[in-house]
Amino acid sequence: FALYGCDTTKKTAQGAEKTADVKVVNLPPLVATDTRIDKNAPKEYKLPVYQASAKRVNDLLHTKLDIAFDWKKQYLMGKATLTLKPYFYATNTLELDAQNFVVNSVKLNDEKGAPLKYTYDGVKLTITLDKTYQKEAEYTVFIDYVARPNERKAGGSAAITSDKGLYFINPLNEEKGKPMQIWTQGETEANSFWMPTIDKPNERCTEEMYITVEDKYKTLSNGLLLKETKNADGTRTDYWKMDKPHAPYLFMFAVGEFAVVKDKWRDREVLYYVEPAYEKDAKLIYNHAPEMLEFYSTRLGVDYPWPKMAHIIVREYVSGAMENTTAIIYGDFCQKHTRELLDATNDYIVCHETFHHWFGDLVTCESWSNLTVNESFANYSETLWGEYKYGKDEGDAHLYENLQGYLGQSRSGKNHNLVHFAYTDREDMFDAISYNKGGCALHQLRNYLGDDAFFAGLKEYLTANQYSTGEAQQLRLAMEKVSGEDLNWYWNQWYYSQGHPNLELDYSYDETAKAAIVTIKQTQSPDKFLPIYQLPLDVDVYDASGKAIRTRIRMTEREQSFSFPANVRPALINVDATKSLVGTKKDNHTDEEFAFMYRHAPLYLDRLEAIKFFKNKKSSLGKQILEEALNDKYKGLREDAIGMVDAKDGGNMTTIAKLATSDPETTVRSEALRTLAANSENNAAYATLAMNVINDTKASYGNVGAALQLLLASDKATALAAAKKLETEESSTIIDGIGKAYASTGDVQYLPFFESRLAKMQGGSAFSFMENYSEIVRKLDTDKQTASAKLLETLAVNMNNGMYSRFAATRTVKDLRDAAKVSNNAALQTVLQGMIDNIKSKETNKTLQGYYSGF
Repeated sequence: FALYGCDTTKKTAQGAEKTADVKVVNLPPLVATDTRIDKNAPKEYKLPVYQASAKRVNDLLHTKLDIAFDWKKQYLMGKATLTLKPYFYATNTLELDAQNFVVNSVKLNDEKGAPLKYTYDGVKLTITLDKTYQKEAEYTVFIDYVARPNERKAGGSAAITSDKGLYFINPLNEEKGKPMQIWTQGETEANSFWMPTIDKPNERCTEEMYITVEDKYKTLSNGLLLKETKNADGTRTDYWKMDKPHAPYLFMFAVGEFAVVKDKWRDREVLYYVEPAYEKDAKLIYNHAPEMLEFYSTRLGVDYPWPKMAHIIVREYVSGAMENTTAIIYGDFCQKHTRELLDATNDYIVCHETFHHWFGDLVTCESWSNLTVNESFANYSETLWGEYKYGKDEGDAHLYENLQGYLGQSRSGKNHNLVHFAYTDREDMFDAISYNKGGCALHQLRNYLGDDAFFAGLKEYLTANQYSTGEAQQLRLAMEKVSGEDLNWYWNQWYYSQGHPNLELDYSYDETAKAAIVTIKQTQSPDKFLPIYQLPLDVDVYDASGKAIRTRIRMTEREQSFSFPANVRPALINVDATKSLVGTKKDNHTDEEFAFMYRHAPLYLDRLEAIKFFKNKKSSLGKQILEEALNDKYKGLREDAIGMVDAKDGGNMTTIAKLATSDPETTVRSEALRTLAANSENNAAYATLAMNVINDTKASYGNVGAALQLLLASDKATALAAAKKLETEESSTIIDGIGKAYASTGDVQYLPFFESRLAKMQGGSAFSFMENYSEIVRKLDTDKQTASAKLLETLAVNMNNGMYSRFAATRTVKDLRDAAKVSNNAALQTVLQGMIDNIKSKETNKTLQGYYSGF
């Protein structure tokens, strides 16, 4: 390695550097240089992209913020007092991230201190200090500023849809029914839009925050609320303090009219912030939050390290949720009433963000290239919680869903290393590789090492790197220290390479040698992925009674055969018996072997593989297995089987009807109700069944919505009358079901129902609701279609509306335009295209801009 540059450093007579006279020189970054000479190398060759950890010149020790707000202008008025020291080398300069501010003054020490010279380009605030500071010499700067988050063009990604950092919701109180709120979203480097800081994941500091608001509002921030001071002008100043260091992107605050429900874990407070209408539902909304803290503390051997835990739901959040230290923010899709929560609790999103308080907050990724050491663990925490709380089948089913998410991205061609130093945009790291593949790789490692070694390794990693940063290599070293095994082979395959193995398995039996033989081929493309993966695999060999003997094999070749002693041909050989392989598998079992697998192999994925095999087979054996699966012990397989069996079969219909009314799981009941609706018409018995569900005040909203579909198929007039009575419900699931019922009539009398609720529909329900709306709109003449489309355009260009509702409105205008094209209504087509062009010109979300490019 070589470093060239101009150095004006003077030397003393003894040859030591005279550091007081050092001149700071901005040198190009150090890069690896290959000293081998290749005369044939192309001249245009460039070093590969390497997204390094941020260089640390100054170390931010403490941040003190005093903030207030101008709701009308959507400004934050701030006073920041930052305490720092040189990281290692002496310096007389401080560079801070401070994006789109008005900087009023910069001073030494505090507001009364001496002014400091600075330059500001709208992104970086560069301060000339009063002198050169040596290592360990602390200094303090004071900055008076105004943050203007809306006076810029926002960026974002699919995972975090906007990067403004600071958001004012309904700031002028113009939107009826929508609360006024202020909240922040810092990941990845957006908190520097509202506070001056060193906005990098490898920075850490303690924090205190004074937040001044009107007295009617509640506030939330990191750490503990130590004081509330009422001011003479009707405002109140809340003082929050976090005395443990954490990364600047994890700083947060929120302001709004919230109900605060208190809970407890051990000696620490657990707080639930919800809108007042949801106060009685708060403990179900944040389901099992204290129990999660206990479970993860015990499982990891590292107690929850922070002084409190708070959970808050805000309107129009730009991400699913965010693990801000001690104060998690969630999108309003999590805010549900009790009957909605019967269908789907918030367990997995709550446990994901909770687990981040160990992996992400206590130990933070050193760089965004190493994001997976944050997100893979949070992803895998969901599997850990599922298997602990609801049983191994639930944990395995959740893991399988995550694996399918990763494989879907991989099939699209978007592959990269798990540790990805070559990303183009750091926001692109938030994908199914960093999350899903990383979580699956951890599960695979757990199965290889065993539970004791795996969790001891996690404890070692957390303990060795607490209140600091971590990367994949430190995780490897922790696992090696505990297990005593060199694990470079595993990290090289799964962390520093892309892709996964694709296996094909064939079976035979050698009567003479009394041996069962498994031949495994790795069929993945060697041009895209590793040609050969080293694969430790557990193999279960079953006899006819269902008894299995397990053997661990290690595949090290592209194609390899393994022999197992067996006096008779085994009933089943189950390769990857733990179902932990990160990859795909084509298993060439016979029908009888798959049936045996369903009946005797112990895991969810064993049974799922079997019923998926029989899904499209018309054999009597396959029919038996699918019908057996209707009564499987795990809810997910019962749901799957409902959609796989021949629903026209009278016996199956009887079983499905029984599931619709008596299954202990609401999701199974809903699937059964929908299947009955799709396979029966004008059936009075089913109409009665459906009405019983609709009239049950304790039934889940998902069940009521599905029952309305069944009633629509069985007795349309009664269904429409029932839908009319349900119009006062607030549940998007119910409203969407009513929309389906009304759309089936094609009757324009229902347009006011749709139009009064268009703006209220959020999340996935917005798409189907607006699609049903368009079914009726298409029956109108050109002028009335134009008026209806104008309502959708207004929704789509209002950036205060959620991303999904804007997208759904725009897509519905597009669908109307396409219908006009089919009907040769050129005038309407032109008007609607003009609306789409206007929406596209006003949309600021990068993800939606990408979707709209094809409209």
